[in-house]
Amino acid sequence: HPLGTDNFGRDVLSRIMKGSQTAFLVGLIAVSVGGIFGVIIGAIAGYFGGILDEFIMRLMDAMMAFPGILFALMFVSIFGVGIRNTIIAIGIMSIPSFARITRSGFIQHKEFEYVKNARVKGVSNLRIMFSHIFPNVLSPIIVAASMGFSSAVLSEAALSYLGLGIQPPDPSWGRMLNESQSFIALSPWYTIAPGIFITLIVLGFNFLGDGIADLQDRQQ
Repeated sequence: HPLGTDNFGRDVLSRIMKGSQTAFLVGLIAVSVGGIFGVIIGAIAGYFGGILDEFIMRLMDAMMAFPGILFALMFVSIFGVGIRNTIIAIGIMSIPSFARITRSGFIQHKEFEYVKNARVKGVSNLRIMFSHIFPNVLSPIIVAASMGFSSAVLSEAALSYLGLGIQPPDPSWGRMLNESQSFIALSPWYTIAPGIFITLIVLGFNFLGDGIADLQDRQQ
C-alpha cells in the first residue's frame, strides 16, 4: 500500500486511480454537453445577430452572473444526487463560456469575403455556419474546452466533498477528502493524496490550455 489505507482498510492508491476514471468521465461528458449546446447557441447568436443575439446574450449573462457552484448545488438538491445529475449541472454551468467565445468568432468571420462569396453562391446559412465559419473558430473553442475540463473536475470534487456529487460505492476524490478529514492527524496521506491529484489535474489542463493558446498566437 504505497499511499496507505483508509479507515476501512481499502488501498488509497487504488481508490485514487479509480477516482481518476470518475473525474475524467465527468469532465469529458460535462464539457462535451456544454460545448455542443454552447457552440450551437453562440453560432446562432453571432451569425444572425439583431434581437435574437441580444436575447441570447442577456440570457447567457444572467447565467454567468449566477455563481456556477451555487447553481450546481441547487440543481442536485432539486433533482437528486448522483453522477448523472452532477454531469448535467456542470455541463449547464459551462454553456455560457462556450457560447460567448463562439459568438465572438462568428461575428468576426461572418463579414469575411469567403462567407460573402458563399452567400452569393446560394449556400444555405446552416452550411455556411458549420462548414465554412466553424472550422475557423475552432482553436479558441478547444482552449475553452481544456480550461472547462479542469473546472469540471474541480466542481465535481467540490460537490462530492459536500456529499452532493458522486455517491458510494463509486469513488471520488472530493468524497475521499470528505471521508479523510476526521483522520488528518492520524493518517495525513489519506487527505494529502487526493488533494495532490486534484491539483495536478487542474493545473495540467490549465497549462495545456495556455500552451494551445500560445501556439495559436504564434501561428497567427
